[in-house]
Amino acid sequence: MNNTQIIILDYGSQYTQLLSRRVRELGVFSEVINFNIKAEEVKKYKNLKGIILSGGPSSVYLNDAYSIDKAIFDLNIPILGVCYGMQLIAETFGGKVELADTQEFGKAVLYLDKKENKLFKNVDDKKQVWMSHADHLTKMPDNFEKIAHSDSSIAAIANSDKSIYGVQFHCEVTHSEQGTQMLENFVFGICFAVKDWNMDKFIEQKIEEIKTTVQKDDVILGLSGGVDSSVAAALISKSIGKKLTCIFVDTGLLRKDEAKKVMETYTKQFDMNIKLVDASERFYKALEGVKDPEDKRKIIGKNFVDVFNEQAKIMKGAKFLAQGTIYPDVIESSSKDHSSKTIKSHHNVGGLPQDLKFTLLEPLRTLFKDEVREVGRKLGLSDLVVNRHPFPGPGLGVRIINEVTKEKADILREVDDIFINKLLEHNLYDKVSQAFATILPVKTVGVMGDNRTYDYVVALRSVNTIDFMTATATHLPWEFLDEVTNLIINKVKGVNRVVYDITSKPPGTIEWE
Repeated sequence: MNNTQIIILDYGSQYTQLLSRRVRELGVFSEVINFNIKAEEVKKYKNLKGIILSGGPSSVYLNDAYSIDKAIFDLNIPILGVCYGMQLIAETFGGKVELADTQEFGKAVLYLDKKENKLFKNVDDKKQVWMSHADHLTKMPDNFEKIAHSDSSIAAIANSDKSIYGVQFHCEVTHSEQGTQMLENFVFGICFAVKDWNMDKFIEQKIEEIKTTVQKDDVILGLSGGVDSSVAAALISKSIGKKLTCIFVDTGLLRKDEAKKVMETYTKQFDMNIKLVDASERFYKALEGVKDPEDKRKIIGKNFVDVFNEQAKIMKGAKFLAQGTIYPDVIESSSKDHSSKTIKSHHNVGGLPQDLKFTLLEPLRTLFKDEVREVGRKLGLSDLVVNRHPFPGPGLGVRIINEVTKEKADILREVDDIFINKLLEHNLYDKVSQAFATILPVKTVGVMGDNRTYDYVVALRSVNTIDFMTATATHLPWEFLDEVTNLIINKVKGVNRVVYDITSKPPGTIEWE
């Protein structure tokens, strides 16, 4: 709390975390807070320089609309409202917001009415911004001036004397040209924040925090071999050494030869206690007949914890369960501290049971993926580990659409292995953010060697993203996709059709489930 200079009040936008990430990119620590926070609680942030009100799906004129403690506006702290946040400011200060006849979704042109305003320093006129609103401002709030507009709405307002600003567009998304410049102007030119957030400082503070929290107790960590759990393990190991035991659970939902590779890599590279537990049959049995992705995530999460409980009884001294939970996991699972709608429950957030026998230790919970990778590099992890594409905690369980079976898992392992190895072979792996395969719950007719086949369809997916909150499909070369498809069809028994997913996020998610 003492390090926090900017807080973002969360009104439910799926872009809320992007606001926090953009501010951190500027070297200033920001934190996302529930909109219900009271002015007295805000005062406890001793180093606070500014407040941002996020966007959200509601309308400010509804009876049950998310509001704000109006006393916050009297704290003499600069405030920036984004989309819903701007409308809330307008409504609070006597303006009027109504449903628009012409709604704005997507790209729009921003016309600057007050180029000299501090918010627009080094910002050019007529730049593209990203709109996402059905309501618009029809009456200006008292003592505010219009400082920008689009073709169909008031796009920015300001009360410079009180340092309160509002923008109708989402300056935090990459689609808004010079949006980061506007945030920089707010953070430094209006809030006078200080650049003091970096990963060296985070590591130093987190090591001391872990030592203080754990003291003489033992910690067990679920090591998946992915970036998040690996960095968490390295950070905790640096803090408490051999008091950490990493448990690698083979759920039967891992990638090809994953268990073997993880044990070889981590026993050689790290001085850690690592234990392999083969629980594959247990997970297959628990998932029999289950089709709903939320149910699968929760079943996998519960079984993970059950395995840990059993291992803890053997270890006897373990009090803490460590996880590689990161910020996007939290926001997409809509934790109790936030207002966003649940997109999907991550097994390590929404799938944990109420009677958890451990105290959770999640040292990366406030970090975004790029920050996690930077921490890993600074802790000495290899590029092979740090640059590895994300792999979901439930593993292939959410890449096998509908019911999970060993047959489908075995097929998918082979398909995924071919796809990833070809990306590596063509020097494409590090040029994309995440790539994987999914097996669909349908079979289609094919022909092989003049014979009719009736086999599974698999979908390949590759996306490019900065923050994993939004993403676009990778434009992989057609020749490459053709080569991969031929290999899969010829080498993987049970597959006769391959498709490529070109859906962006939003409207889709990166994973299919």
